[in-house]
Amino acid sequence: MRLKKFLVRHPVSGYFCITFLVSWGGAMALVAPYLINGEPIPRMFGLFMFPVMLLGPSLTAIFLTRLIDGKSGLKDLYSRMKRGRIGAKWYLIAIGLPPVAILIVLNFMGHLISPVFDPHLFVIGLSFGLLAGYLEEIGWTGYAYPRMNLSHDVFWNSIILGIIWCFWHIPVIDYLGSASPHGKYLLLYFFSFVSVMVPLRSLIAWIYRNTHSVLLAQIMHASSTGFLVMLSPTPISPSREPIWYFVYGGVLWIITITIRIIELHKSGNKGGSSGSANQKLQNPFLL
Repeated sequence: MRLKKFLVRHPVSGYFCITFLVSWGGAMALVAPYLINGEPIPRMFGLFMFPVMLLGPSLTAIFLTRLIDGKSGLKDLYSRMKRGRIGAKWYLIAIGLPPVAILIVLNFMGHLISPVFDPHLFVIGLSFGLLAGYLEEIGWTGYAYPRMNLSHDVFWNSIILGIIWCFWHIPVIDYLGSASPHGKYLLLYFFSFVSVMVPLRSLIAWIYRNTHSVLLAQIMHASSTGFLVMLSPTPISPSREPIWYFVYGGVLWIITITIRIIELHKSGNKGGSSGSANQKLQNPFLL
C-alpha cells in the first residue's frame, strides 16, 4: 500500500527506479554465471542482454499507467500508439532524418578524412531497430516524457530524459557499435554515444510535442537504431568509431538547437513566457 502511494505521488521517479531495476536486473541475471565465475561475457550473450532490457521501459510503463490512471490511462496510451491524423511530413522526418544525417556525415568524412569512414551496407541491420523502437518508446515517450512536462520546461526535460536514457544503456554499451568490444576506448565511446543519444531524444520529444504520437516516436527510434546498424562503417577500430559518432552527434545538436531557437521565436511572437506558454500549447496532458 505504501509502495502504491509512493508511485502515485512520484510517477516519474518511480518509473525510472523500476525500469532500471527490471532492465539491469534482467540483464545481469542473464549473464550471472559468467560474472560469478569471473569470466568474460561472450559477445552473443552481451547482445542478448539488450532484448531483456527492453522489458524494463515497456512493462513498467504499462504497469504504472494501469496503477495510476486505470483502464482509461491504458486506453489513452494505446490511442497514442496508433496511426492518427498526422501530416505526412512528420512521418518523413521521423523516418528520414536519421539516415540522411548519417549518410551526410559518413560521406563527408569518407571523402575528406579517410575511406575507413565510408558507409557500410548491412541491409538486414535495418530490422534491428524495430523491437527497440517499439518497446522502449512505450515507456520513454508514452509514459515518462509527458509526465515530466507537467512541472518543467519541455525542452530541458527532453535533455534530462536523454541523459537518463544513455545511462540506462550502460550494461550493454560495450556491445553496441560496430567496433565492440571497445577496450581502453570504452569511456570515450560512451561519451560519443551520449553526444548522439541526447539530441536524438530531444528530436523525438519535439516530434511528440507537435503530434502527440507515440507511434512516430517509435518510428524515429527504430529508424535511428536500424540505420546506425545498417550504415555504420565496418570494419573500424575502437579508436576511430567515437570520432564519427561525435561528428554525427554534432550534426544532431545543430538541428536540435536550431529547432529550439525557432520554437522560442514562435513562442515569443505569440506573447507570454516561452516556458509556460510553450508547455501549455504542446503538452497533451495540459490540453
